[in-house]
Amino acid sequence: MGKLIKILSSSLLTRPKVAITLSGLGLGGVAFIGLCGTNYATIPVLLPLTALAKRLGAPDLSDDVTNLIMFPAVLLCCLGLAGLLWANSKGWNPSPRRVFWTAVTVIAVCVNITPVGSSDTGSYAAYGRIAALGHDPYVFTPVDLPPHNPYTALVGTLWHATPSVYGPVATWTQLFAALVGGSKPWATIWMLLIFNAIAFALAGYLLLRTAANPVRAGLLWVANPLLIEQLVLGGHLDTYVALAGIVAILISRRGASVWHDVATGIVVGIAGGIKVSAVFVALGIAIPLVRERAWRRLARTGFVALVTTTALYAVSYGLHAIRPLFGASTMVISPSVWRSVQLGFDHVYRAHPSVTSHVFGYLWPPLTLALAWYLYKRLSPDVPAALAATCALTFAWVIVAPWSLPWYASVAWVALALLPRNSLTRWLTLVTGALALLHFSGLHPANTPTEPIP
Repeated sequence: MGKLIKILSSSLLTRPKVAITLSGLGLGGVAFIGLCGTNYATIPVLLPLTALAKRLGAPDLSDDVTNLIMFPAVLLCCLGLAGLLWANSKGWNPSPRRVFWTAVTVIAVCVNITPVGSSDTGSYAAYGRIAALGHDPYVFTPVDLPPHNPYTALVGTLWHATPSVYGPVATWTQLFAALVGGSKPWATIWMLLIFNAIAFALAGYLLLRTAANPVRAGLLWVANPLLIEQLVLGGHLDTYVALAGIVAILISRRGASVWHDVATGIVVGIAGGIKVSAVFVALGIAIPLVRERAWRRLARTGFVALVTTTALYAVSYGLHAIRPLFGASTMVISPSVWRSVQLGFDHVYRAHPSVTSHVFGYLWPPLTLALAWYLYKRLSPDVPAALAATCALTFAWVIVAPWSLPWYASVAWVALALLPRNSLTRWLTLVTGALALLHFSGLHPANTPTEPIP
């Protein structure tokens, strides 16, 4: 891999026009899949540009054709990103604002295309609809909706009977989108994509204003073709965690007063109210405070964060909303090393199937911390500790966790964008790209539109 990277880093790929072209082709290929929805890689709903493309004769794609387009498209996104970063390291220094607004233009187009890569946006919409109907999405599942409900048809077949594992802040966002969308699932999905894109762009704007190298920060986040493919075209709410995470880190670095600690704790608590992965942001902020023995600051920030998250759960649906997380913590995804071990154990010990999933639940957290420590030590001691720790912890989690998907790396990417050049960039690109190649199914056995746009 080192030899390949060395060859590519001195090839035509480092020319800005080549890198931009490859990035455009990669995103164009993924967007084409969305425009030809619904298919193997999308959910069964038509958004505005997809509906227009269908009226203009966009073809239906078979599983084989979808794969033939998606695999090279994701690879082109990875190569395009690598080329952009190499070009920047060799002196290419475009206007940061031009990079930002060009990316925002691309994002504005992407939110009008049917989501590509997973069925998560369908689940978000269904949980929002459940909440809008007055039910509890942490108990009531998509399959419990009335028969032939168009929202249930959006949910991947594996998740029909699964309650929400997202925090109350995420649920409120889904509820608002569902109130706007009403009985029209496409409108709910559209609202969710728009909200998500705004969060993605806001994080990019913060990086633009605070990064020592705003061009590199822009290329690593808002203009990153791999992240646009995963977070914008995929519509994953991990974008919100990344936005809240970088806001919390920036506040914690801005000052050491009581008010800075309280504000940091509140934002971390809000992030915890979106998704449990916010715990890595909390740990990343805590590490420099422990190193400095700033025990009062650590206690204040931690207490406020805990109270905020607890209050968000308590005032919304109750603390029972945390219960689905315990079931999710023992899940093992395929393909992965953990899944191979699980299958082997289940084959030998047929009387106790899947007992390994519970064992894995105890194994992966300490392994994640060990790998995070190794990655953290590989970074320069001069870099901001909160950023380095958050990046290392999230990256290690993506590698080690039995259930890992490419969009889980969002917090690692947003933290990496504020760090100086380092070796983690190439490995994060490789890991995110590899996971993206392994996981881009809409999880629908027969993708037919539930409700086209009139």
